[in-house]
Amino acid sequence: MVQAFTGEHVQKVDRKGRMSVPADYRRTLEGGDPAWTELLTPRLVVVYGQHLKDSLHSFTVQQHDSIVARINALPLGSPDRKRLGHVMITQSQKLDVDRDGRIILPLRMRQKLGIEEGDVYFRGMGDHFEMWKSDTFKATVEEDIDAWLAEMPDGYDPLSILGGT
Repeated sequence: MVQAFTGEHVQKVDRKGRMSVPADYRRTLEGGDPAWTELLTPRLVVVYGQHLKDSLHSFTVQQHDSIVARINALPLGSPDRKRLGHVMITQSQKLDVDRDGRIILPLRMRQKLGIEEGDVYFRGMGDHFEMWKSDTFKATVEEDIDAWLAEMPDGYDPLSILGGT
């Protein structure tokens, strides 16, 4: 079973787009890349589709292949297949992690984040991880979570959303 992407990290991206991928994320990428061996570095698929607004979503090769297969199972020519294909397949790119654990984040993706160089916030989401400009994440996602929790009664357990277990 492939390990999930968890936790949060802040990494620096330089002017050339070089950025370290957190070490625990690299282990998950290795487990989700069918071509990976001890002699090779893992790959990942970064989705930068229009639907993501201020973030990028990164998947293991296997996870992205699974998404592509599900999209391709939709009826040929259907609007949903075309739209999903555009935002999840066309607007994605496979990247290699180098021997030092870095990727080169293409300029187009850095521009989407609104960053040429500086801090990138990584957020593990189980089956994928997100990349955000740190300031944007704080001003949007963190504020949204804070507002949601402020509406809840004292002692609220967020896991209650999942129902009885």
